[in-house]
Amino acid sequence: MLPDRAVLRLAGEDVHGFLQGLVTQDVTRLDSGPLWSGLLTPQGKALFDFILWADGDAVLIDCEAAAAETLTRRLSLYRLRRSITIDQLDLAVHWSLTPGRGVADPRLAALGYRWLAAPGPVAFGWQKHRLAHGVTEGVDELGSGETLWLEANARELGGVSFTKGCYVGQENTARMHHRAKVNRRLVVAPIAPASDRTRASYPDLGVMIDLRRVEALGDALVPDWLAGALQDGSPKG
Repeated sequence: MLPDRAVLRLAGEDVHGFLQGLVTQDVTRLDSGPLWSGLLTPQGKALFDFILWADGDAVLIDCEAAAAETLTRRLSLYRLRRSITIDQLDLAVHWSLTPGRGVADPRLAALGYRWLAAPGPVAFGWQKHRLAHGVTEGVDELGSGETLWLEANARELGGVSFTKGCYVGQENTARMHHRAKVNRRLVVAPIAPASDRTRASYPDLGVMIDLRRVEALGDALVPDWLAGALQDGSPKG
């Protein structure tokens, strides 16, 4: 299991409709499999990222454990008078590189397989593997209200729908997409002295997370899934 993840369950009055008006992904697609999504500021900056899972009429949120309580409070603010419960479950998020159990990570198949089940042995190597593929996640790496969702490579990693209706932060996100104007990217780079563009550093792995202008990526890791988008400025999705 991944000990830095938690599972929330939203149940009650039209949970799918509730989330559809809040998050960046199209919740109506959940029957096809889990979806990586975000909850943004009105300006389109990332507050939380998570993976949504179908659970009948309810929805499960595979989120960062350290942010679970804050995310619950934020969702509760939007809930208003709706009869919706938000509970943290005694479930764990599991991960493996070996096929046979779980489903492919909705962001990138190369990240491996994940599933929800009772807590079990800790799976080692997830963070190193994820960063080796240039994929960032969590408040430490994305910041809280600091990084625009498309700067976090949400378009390339399937974290946003451009065909659903409105959601929090949709206006600026859609404008950037249709103008093909994403001037900065959140990238993994070899560790160096931190600057004002640095989001996180991992000395044990020898890497850091930087928000860099696309014309100044320098020594940053540019995986194939990102390289294609940088070469072709046209909107995707």
